[in-house]
Amino acid sequence: MENLKTSKALKIISYILIPILVAIIGLSIFHLAFLNEYGSVKEKRYEETEMFASDYLYFIMDQISLCYQEENNYDSYFMIVEDNNGNRYKYSNHNYGYSMHNGIGAYIDYIIIDKSTNEIYTNIRTNDYQKEIENIKSLGNFWNYIDGNIDTDINYINQDNIIYNSVYQYASSDDEGTYIVNKNISGYDIYSRYNESKVNQLTNFQLAKQMYNFALNNQQLPIYLLPISTIILLVISIYLLWSIGHEKGKDGISLSSIDNIPYEILLIFAFLFITIFLTILIQVLNFANYILLIFGCVLYVFCYLICAIVGVTTIKRIKAKRFFKSFLLYSIWKWIKNKCKNIEKVIETKIDNKKIFWYYWGYVLISIILAGFFYTGFAIIALIVFWIWIYYKIKQYIKKQEDIKEALKNIYNGKNNVHVNEEELQGILKEMAIYVNDISGGFSNAIEESLKSERLKTELITNVSHDIKTPLTSIINYVDLLKKENIENEKVKEYIDILDKKSQRLKKLTEDLVEASKASSGNVKLNIEEINIKELINQTIGEFKDKFEEKGLTIETTMPEQELVIKADNRYIYRIIENLFSNITKYAQENSRVYIDIEKNKESKVKISIKNISKEKLNISSDELMQRFVRGDKSRYTEGSGLGLSIAKSLTELQKGKFDIKIDGDLFRVDMEW
Repeated sequence: MENLKTSKALKIISYILIPILVAIIGLSIFHLAFLNEYGSVKEKRYEETEMFASDYLYFIMDQISLCYQEENNYDSYFMIVEDNNGNRYKYSNHNYGYSMHNGIGAYIDYIIIDKSTNEIYTNIRTNDYQKEIENIKSLGNFWNYIDGNIDTDINYINQDNIIYNSVYQYASSDDEGTYIVNKNISGYDIYSRYNESKVNQLTNFQLAKQMYNFALNNQQLPIYLLPISTIILLVISIYLLWSIGHEKGKDGISLSSIDNIPYEILLIFAFLFITIFLTILIQVLNFANYILLIFGCVLYVFCYLICAIVGVTTIKRIKAKRFFKSFLLYSIWKWIKNKCKNIEKVIETKIDNKKIFWYYWGYVLISIILAGFFYTGFAIIALIVFWIWIYYKIKQYIKKQEDIKEALKNIYNGKNNVHVNEEELQGILKEMAIYVNDISGGFSNAIEESLKSERLKTELITNVSHDIKTPLTSIINYVDLLKKENIENEKVKEYIDILDKKSQRLKKLTEDLVEASKASSGNVKLNIEEINIKELINQTIGEFKDKFEEKGLTIETTMPEQELVIKADNRYIYRIIENLFSNITKYAQENSRVYIDIEKNKESKVKISIKNISKEKLNISSDELMQRFVRGDKSRYTEGSGLGLSIAKSLTELQKGKFDIKIDGDLFRVDMEW
């Protein structure tokens, strides 16, 4: 494959075949269109076609127009000649009008008689025109118009069909000499014939005839050539798209000197050349001249070479990923951009007390110069743009100073993750940014050591929780599948129920682990809003009503009549209260009371107190109780994970609140404040 990609011989063969195949495809399409438009299997000769008939009639109408102009003293096209019998007639040896375009006039002999003046117009040099009239029909392919009747052996312009011919419909004449012939054609007798034997040179008409005969005799040729040529051309095109730019012994895309020429110049050159080619091609199609045809073929080859050069260099530039960079406009834009950057760099790096003086007076001088040309609209616009630019640069400089000031303020307030982007600054501001970052880095190193152990613990919990989650999900899914099976063994059912409860408990523990890790590390996105805390607590009490009644717990609430609003995240406030209520249902003494007090203290803060009696002896301190995995009963037989209070405390503090636990004998109390 590599040899094919880098083969010069194969590429040269492909380049040679492309114009040949394109020409074959184009000629095949033209061949089919030509047959469809002008030919059929019944018309074996060109002289039998509608095209021939229309050209024939067009020439005759052209000559009628010349006779009309001669009669009305316009430019003279005829010379007076006398035959042996003394008859005078007007003779023309030139084929004017449409005959100049299609060449058919060189083949048609005519005699036109003006019935009003008996003037005779002809292109036949003869000693006896009466004899010529009698012989008109003898050669065949004649068309006579006598006393308003048509006598002809040309089918498409006979008496019945001529009314459908567009040439006849168009040809008429008015009194001012406008080309409208059929209005006055009744004033003439016309004798004409197609005399191919009189011509001894090739004309465009003869070329059209030869093309028609070739197309008619080879009707099957384009049917085979068109698809075969198209397929071969497609294969060659794909090969060249794949191989162009690759040369033997070289890595990557090989570029030549042509590939370094600005792309716009190549396009302009190609456009001009192709325009010339198309112009000549149109002339060839219109006049079908042999010389023009040969010249058009040569020009086609040159046009292909231009297109091939543009196509190859385009593919190379795209493959080398420098297509847009090869534009002249891109180079100009890049030059302007670099110049602007250099100017901006000089302005930003060299501003000090001395240079401020010169910049200031430079600003004043430029403003005065522009103001001096105030009578021109351009000067006004330029001055306004200059002022805006100066204002922008000053604002930008001040903003960078403010960023450094804000960084210093954050360090003063105890923040250690302060960093100023040094790359965006220049000069003295850059030096200040380096100092600020060094100070911030020193604080970060000192604090990082103290937080290292806590961070490791948090990361361990998070990683283990995530690792447990995937196999646990599989266990739960398989337990669910077992529960759906029709198992008759009661012992097996009991085991499945135990597996279900324990796996759900493990799932809850894993979720609590992840949430506790997020809460303690602060990796929680808060949506702070105003919350009616009375309404939220009453709603949560309603949700736990069944669980409270199951344990025989009576809820006693004390709340003020006015609304109490705190600013916090509704989801996480609900989670805090949910954790506390869940804790109560697990550890509170059955058939006892739970007290919930809400009030607004002197500092206008909302305080919430929740108290209950523990069913187990609380032989633990409040600080230990708020640590992770610690429970008041010191056992591992209850449903709790030991994370509920820790999560509640972390979420409260994340929302700028306070969370405190107090233990007095068997009395358990939680105080929260926002």
